[in-house]
Amino acid sequence: MAVARRAAVVGKPVAHSLSPLIHIAGYAAAGLNGWSYSRFECAEWELPELVAGLGPEWAGLSVTMPGKEAALAVAAAASPAAAAVGAANTLVRRPDGSWYADNTDIAGVVEVLTAAGVGPGAQMTVLGAGGTARAAVAASARLRARTVTVVARRAVAIDELRPVARAVGVPLAGAPWDEAATWCAADVVISTVPAGVADPLAAAVAWRPDTVLFDALYHPWPTALAAAAQSAGCRIVSGLDLLLAQAVGQFEQFTGVPAPRDAMAAALAAARSD
Repeated sequence: MAVARRAAVVGKPVAHSLSPLIHIAGYAAAGLNGWSYSRFECAEWELPELVAGLGPEWAGLSVTMPGKEAALAVAAAASPAAAAVGAANTLVRRPDGSWYADNTDIAGVVEVLTAAGVGPGAQMTVLGAGGTARAAVAASARLRARTVTVVARRAVAIDELRPVARAVGVPLAGAPWDEAATWCAADVVISTVPAGVADPLAAAVAWRPDTVLFDALYHPWPTALAAAAQSAGCRIVSGLDLLLAQAVGQFEQFTGVPAPRDAMAAALAAARSD
């Protein structure tokens, strides 16, 4: 008889998350009977208590906004990637019962931008300075970006990213939010801000058709920013693309078996077309 194992996505809000659909499709395709994947509505400050109360049947947690920095704090150990960026989107239960933190967003961002044709030497702009922005800055190092500019509403948030940039070896510039439209003239624009925040930029940006826009949101979709960029001929990468890429890494760490990527992608594509 298969041993019941559990995993979940945690964040706030989280009701819209498609992570359960992707992981459950993966369990079915991999023959992992007895595995389940659910959702927990959980604010950042609630995460330590939630994690402490999980029983031994729990294999892992996918952590979304706003808990990525808190996830790193509750773990007994962390991957070099998560430690460098100061944020984790993945908590894995180790055999001794402790938790290990990782950040699969970084490899996911690299994967989806590489697939969109981004190569070395790109000028990058990151909108926002939260947990996903940390992954974007780290990914820019792996992509060998020429410049990285973080545009945020709070100067202190940009300053908090500077140690991340130093840790991964990329030069980081900062710019105020009222200059965001100007900085969207970069080769690559990565929007990590919450829903609605970047909407006013949709009509303000003079889009270059060779720009790649990666909007980390996927609900609602398309965002006003993505729709405007696409109309201008830009290549678009969505949060759904990243959702799949980072989920593959999480699945393999939670289960210890290769992820059935095609089945997971098919489940996500079916949801996208609904």
